[in-house]
Amino acid sequence: MVYLDSAASTQKPRAVVDAMSHFYYNDYANIHRGIYELSERATRIFESAREDVRRFINARHIEEIIFVRGTTEAINLVAESYGRTHFKTG
Repeated sequence: MVYLDSAASTQKPRAVVDAMSHFYYNDYANIHRGIYELSERATRIFESAREDVRRFINARHIEEIIFVRGTTEAINLVAESYGRTHFKTG
């Protein structure tokens, strides 16, 4: 299949769908907020994904990896961070 409508979404490989399904059925809980085992397990999985991304892009520190909900949020975060550093009022 050739999927040409990937601006907002894309088809997922079977391995991704399987991993997501497993997580939703077995490990899904609030991350960084619960003190119960399921939440702690979900948090470990989430942070493990952050470490995987860090290694994949060769980032120096895990704190450099930020997950956002989508492109608009990411662009706004970068623009706001850049603006605070490089622009002054007036």
